[in-house]
Amino acid sequence: MTKIAFIFPGQGSQVVGMGQQLIENNVESRKFYDQADEALGFSLSDIMLNGSAEELTKTYNAQPALLTTSSMIAAKLVEAGINPDFTAGHSLGEYSALVASNTLSFEDAVLLVHQRGLFMNEAVPAGEGAMAAILGMDKEALNEVTTEVSKDGHLVQVANLNCPGQIVISGTVAGVNEASEKAKQAGAKRAIPLVVSGPFHSELMRPAAAKLDEAISAIALQDAQVPVISNVTALPVIEAASMKSLLVEQLYSPVRWEQSVEKMLELGVTVFIECGPGKVLSGLVKKIDRSVTTYCVHDEDSLQQVITELGGS
Repeated sequence: MTKIAFIFPGQGSQVVGMGQQLIENNVESRKFYDQADEALGFSLSDIMLNGSAEELTKTYNAQPALLTTSSMIAAKLVEAGINPDFTAGHSLGEYSALVASNTLSFEDAVLLVHQRGLFMNEAVPAGEGAMAAILGMDKEALNEVTTEVSKDGHLVQVANLNCPGQIVISGTVAGVNEASEKAKQAGAKRAIPLVVSGPFHSELMRPAAAKLDEAISAIALQDAQVPVISNVTALPVIEAASMKSLLVEQLYSPVRWEQSVEKMLELGVTVFIECGPGKVLSGLVKKIDRSVTTYCVHDEDSLQQVITELGGS
């Protein structure tokens, strides 16, 4: 029996106009954009559909924008009779997974990720943090490099375990630069600086995590109706109380995406549907296991392809 996972992209996948075709002449889908505007108290939908890329890329706009589009797409799939057996998201995408699994209400989630973006933006002054993708190096060897650099007083650590041969590091500018050079000296093929607004998934995000803890404590989470694969543990989670603490820990812990995909494969998933703009996660899944089927749903054509091939209504 085919098992399906809905997977949700994180920051970097946003694009002006995302979801526009799917909400045109569709009142139910448009509701997600309207509800986001109402929950936030400003017109996020205008930034998403008509704004500048610079404004949309700001972390406190990009996070709720991606969640809005991804949640709308997941709802359309379910409406068509395509239901997930598991959900998972990369960093921010985990919140979209929680909405799809009915752990978080959409309105609570969109406000929470906006706050999360503000907290992350405030945690480290602009220009003091950085991230880089290290290609062609295994986790153990890279951990040795980051540990050595951190001991010298420049904090840096592994932030995203994306797929074989692709690991992201995060920390201070000096720490990331030094670790990138040492990684290349130790055999890494490339070190690519990432265009990000902060050192996400590092210890430097602890102040943001403390504020996020307070914000999450004020929100009602329900036990998941569909298991969510946690970024922190790469294991399925159902209990709301566990997810609350994991979401806080996620801010300063590595995103274990490769291990998350491996766990879903182990649990029998053979179809991965990326809900949202871009194809980043589908590409990572294929690098982990080329035998699985992946779809990227972002417009009417891609939605109808999935419905046709998976037998939805």
